[in-house]
Amino acid sequence: MNVKMILPALTEARSPFWRPIKYSLFPPLGLATLAGYLDASDEVVIQDEHVEVLTLDDRPDLVAIQVYITSARRAYELADHYRRRGAHVALGGLHVTSLPEEAARHADTIFLGPGEDTWPAFLADFRAGQPGQVYRSRERTLAELPPLRRDLIQRHLYLAPNSIVVSRGCPYSCDFCYKEAFFRGGKSFYTLSVDRALAEIERLPGRHLFFLDDNIFGDPRFAAALFDGMRGMGRVWQAAGTVQATLQPGLLEKAAACGLRSLFVGFETLDADNLRAQNKRHNLHRDYALAVRRMHDLEVMVNASFVFGMDGDDATVFERTVGWAIQQGIETATFHILTPYPGTRLYQRMAAQGRIVTSDWDLYDTRHVVFRPAGMPAETLEAGYWRAYRDFYRWGSILRGAWTKQGWPERLRHLAYAGGWKKFEPLWDWVIRARRVADMLPLLEAVLDGLGHPVRPATVPGLADPVFDGVL
Repeated sequence: MNVKMILPALTEARSPFWRPIKYSLFPPLGLATLAGYLDASDEVVIQDEHVEVLTLDDRPDLVAIQVYITSARRAYELADHYRRRGAHVALGGLHVTSLPEEAARHADTIFLGPGEDTWPAFLADFRAGQPGQVYRSRERTLAELPPLRRDLIQRHLYLAPNSIVVSRGCPYSCDFCYKEAFFRGGKSFYTLSVDRALAEIERLPGRHLFFLDDNIFGDPRFAAALFDGMRGMGRVWQAAGTVQATLQPGLLEKAAACGLRSLFVGFETLDADNLRAQNKRHNLHRDYALAVRRMHDLEVMVNASFVFGMDGDDATVFERTVGWAIQQGIETATFHILTPYPGTRLYQRMAAQGRIVTSDWDLYDTRHVVFRPAGMPAETLEAGYWRAYRDFYRWGSILRGAWTKQGWPERLRHLAYAGGWKKFEPLWDWVIRARRVADMLPLLEAVLDGLGHPVRPATVPGLADPVFDGVL
């Protein structure tokens, strides 16, 4: 059987001008996971449109396409193209699960929810000549997950080819999160076994790792055992977590001791009423400044996520948020305009209120306003979003943030990381077009590891006996 798997480019990634490095960071692990279920005799190729030009004159037997909301238009174009060429087209992913009737118009088969149970069932039906039209995930487990087909990934095209996922979903239920629709009908958070996760890490060459899990700390016992197992591997790694996890005694220390050097953290908003309105209650009554300070004390850099446009926001929110982030010495920040994704409680609420103003999915990229804000005009929200990026990443702001650090090694690392991420886009564009992204990985490792001043291992009294009884 000849199988083709495609990750279409997100709308915002197809600029004819600069190619931001963030679209060349990670290989398509989801497709590589599904490829692991194929037979050894099957011919399979994975193409990621973010890093290569798609080959469209082939005639595969089966085409599987992963669909996100801002790649939906492109995904449907590709699906229609291959159906005309006689291929059986299967669509899955977040957007398909949220809007199955829309996706079904462009596919022979659609998948709703995670694919660990539905994809192998479909393959058996397809080989028997009786493929179904809809497969809905019910059983949530990673116990029988086959090895990822990393041999199908073009490692040299990615800055973080050693990306890895050791869990699915998140234990929380924020109203604006796409995850809620995707995992409906079953468990919304589950993990590999610790031994299996450690074995997967051991398979990866080099030093750098990037955990793509929604929340690496989602199961505290799993996380603690994973970090213990990683001690002595000599890895430097990046991941995503929560404010609450960074305040959990002992857990962050364990992560730093085995190589955590940068953490994406969803602060989202400085307003407690906004947190309550979006059901992000695990951030309530948390000392954000203490969370940042704990990370910095362990020499873990912070990538802070903020969302603008919640009902409690007015036109002052941009300056206040950026000012706070710079004052805390946060190295990098990711800003978003609140976006009511289909299938979320936020979308349902705004649709009932008549506040959704467009269903052009290309605009659902957290850069455009697709609803009527409560506290400011849409134009003010969109302009404020862009101003926040400009203000946070000015050289003066980067310098101010760096100078909150105590020593020169920490200041230089801040300058290198924040400046390298946002101030050298022409260089990144050249590197991407020259297909030399992997050549920059040693530089990333050096910055993460302190630019020649290795980060000190975390040593905390009582670290061997942490208590993880609460829910993060």
